[in-house]
Amino acid sequence: MLQHVPFEGIGSIQPWMDSRGITVSTARLFKEPALPPPGDFDWLIVMGGPMSVNEEAVHPWLRPEKRLISQAIEAGKTVLGICLGAQLIASALGARVFPNECKEIGWFPVRRPAGPVTDLARLFPDDIEVFHWHGETFELPRGAVNFLESDACENQAFSLGSRVLGLQFHLETTPAGAASLIQNSRHEIAPSATIETEQEMLARPERFAAINRLMDSVLGFLSGEPHAHTE
Repeated sequence: MLQHVPFEGIGSIQPWMDSRGITVSTARLFKEPALPPPGDFDWLIVMGGPMSVNEEAVHPWLRPEKRLISQAIEAGKTVLGICLGAQLIASALGARVFPNECKEIGWFPVRRPAGPVTDLARLFPDDIEVFHWHGETFELPRGAVNFLESDACENQAFSLGSRVLGLQFHLETTPAGAASLIQNSRHEIAPSATIETEQEMLARPERFAAINRLMDSVLGFLSGEPHAHTE
């Protein structure tokens, strides 16, 4: 797992991995920019963070991180990018990452766009409310398929084959994870139609349980589990 800030961990992904006896190793790039070679892992999970993928001068580890992501994809590894992680996959594959017209922070729906539906996309309802915290967006990498969109952001989720997935939103976030994001990024919360208040974000904890269950289904699909069937 590639972690960019201490307050964004893998949330509900950890118990899913633990239940299957899978060891999760973490490269904490905010402390030590040492990256594992692709031969040392089967999965690469790239987490979020407040920085931009374009800030290579400020965060020099971004360039080798993108190279590792590209190498992992070329080697046929399972690669999951969440928020900044999705943007890093896009950038590593040559797509442009740039500021979105507005920030999305809080609970907002995503829906399937018109067009063919992939097996991975079938895991998601036609319209579902998910947890967002992002200000940038991306163009699709060559060969990638976008399968979710929102009113504020066109490209919300893309897949490249059956082993590479980029999610602009967060399915792994738990109530504790959301509280940590709020505590560390409160300066981004401002009155806006696409930014919720702290109280709105933390209300109805059952929503976190729902997205965590969907995250379990996504992980099952990526791992090839037979019970991770599509609808």
